[in-house]
Amino acid sequence: MILHLYFARRFLTVFFFITGAFSVLVVLLDFIEQLRRFRGHSVAYEKILHLVALNAPAALYQMLPLIMVLCSIMLFSSLARSNELIIARASGRSAVRSLIGPLLTALAIGVFAVLALNPIVAATQKQYENLFSSFSTRQVSTVSLSSSGLWLRQGNEQAQTVIHANRANLDGTQLFDVTLYEFDLSGQATHRVSADTATLEDGYWDLLNVKEWQLQLGGNPEADADQMRQYRIQTELTKEHINDSFGTPASIPIWQLPMFIKQLKKAGFSARRHTVWYHMELALPLFLASIVMIGAGCTVRQGRQSRTGLMILMAILFGFGLYFLRNFAQILGENGQLPEIWAAWIPPISAIGLSLAFLLHTEDG
Repeated sequence: MILHLYFARRFLTVFFFITGAFSVLVVLLDFIEQLRRFRGHSVAYEKILHLVALNAPAALYQMLPLIMVLCSIMLFSSLARSNELIIARASGRSAVRSLIGPLLTALAIGVFAVLALNPIVAATQKQYENLFSSFSTRQVSTVSLSSSGLWLRQGNEQAQTVIHANRANLDGTQLFDVTLYEFDLSGQATHRVSADTATLEDGYWDLLNVKEWQLQLGGNPEADADQMRQYRIQTELTKEHINDSFGTPASIPIWQLPMFIKQLKKAGFSARRHTVWYHMELALPLFLASIVMIGAGCTVRQGRQSRTGLMILMAILFGFGLYFLRNFAQILGENGQLPEIWAAWIPPISAIGLSLAFLLHTEDG
């Protein structure tokens, strides 16, 4: 038990050291990138630093697998050079048992990342996108989901239009049970339109079975309502803009993802991308543990300095290979080529099985 705690403490120390080094590197590189991006704009340095601070957690969160690879390599290479692993194995403790402390630490880091860091990253990333759009005049999201259905907002220099639909097709180009509210620049409602369907065409919404109410003060909207078979409303929205407006699954806290997935399905959209991301976040602790096992398998027995460099290179390549395999499985899951659960859980489980087999094969008792 004492030896497990010792190895776990050593692993945690290396993890904090590497994370601190990557934090400094990320902040410096992102600061330079933000300076280049806003060159010629009247953006103060403190605002740029605010952007960098908001973007740093998301960048470090994405680097967790790389940090784990380096932690595993540094820890077990250090233990092998100091002969601590040899002494532990000479006392009757196998190399696999020596991994218990680092593995439990990696699992704990993964659980903490999913339960605590994930919501923080989602919140800071959303603030970063809003602040960045205010500086760069980039158009903000015009689409949102709620329990009452789908909401869209579009506008021009004369008016703003809010569109509500109970549901939509998979790509958001056709809305059902549609209601539109048009407001002038002062925020006063000018008229309301309801329709059975609204189809997004090139530059306009094509509405069918329409009823229009003029919302003017002193008038009788119901008595003056018009009914039409077809009605068109100009728009700058596109199919890509509607899909992109939902944001990436990473911008949604994991606690809210199940409800968001349910709302997506209720509104008629495909929730496959968000479902795959949800399961991949749940599998993150296991994925980090598998990376530690890969690094340990390549470096835990390195007493000969002549092969240390080669085995460290192999550990890095295997770690990156597993990372790209995970991303490839994510793409297959999002495209429907793999079931969502398989895409998220097969890579870490396969990596743990292969690395464990390699450790057992090289174990000499």
